Amino acid sequence: MKNYWDKGITFEEYIDIAIQRKDNPDNQKDVDYKQYYELGLQRMDRTLKKYTPDEEQLNELKSKNFDGKLLIISEAWCGDASATVPALIKFFEGRNEVRIFLRDSDTNLIDQFLTNGTQSIPKVIILDDDFNVKNSWGPRPKYGKELLMKYKADPEGYPKDTFYNDLQIYYAKNRGKDAVQEILELL
Repeated sequence: MKNYWDKGITFEEYIDIAIQRKDNPDNQKDVDYKQYYELGLQRMDRTLKKYTPDEEQLNELKSKNFDGKLLIISEAWCGDASATVPALIKFFEGRNEVRIFLRDSDTNLIDQFLTNGTQSIPKVIILDDDFNVKNSWGPRPKYGKELLMKYKADPEGYPKDTFYNDLQIYYAKNRGKDAVQEILELL
């Protein structure tokens, strides 16, 4: 894990890479994903402006005496990531080190943390001080998973567009609080 940690980037670098890929795509995937980078950057900006760490959650973090690190496997074009990664960054800022590993730069890491056989992101890897994996979380909070299961169970009665809309409304209202809480419970 230390190797992946060392290749991890800061949140600022993550944003810079997303802007670079949006404004100056250097491959077909970046061209194809331009609208997703734009949307992801808008959502991250909104979260950064509106998210405030919850005092009770900060106290819970303090009571756990967690001195490890978080390695987040992510990509800025991902809707789930754009809703949760900025909140996690702000919550743990000044408390625990957090780095981001770009999923598509080396899929060997995400392949160790598959979700139902898929490379779903974001995936948060909770590491101790010696880079041992304590736990992992992702790609979305419990309520987001419930919405996804509702869609998969009845795609005609609960179409994809409705699912995506409901998920984004949930993310906008929740502002990362559920993701933070679920990660706190894993520390």
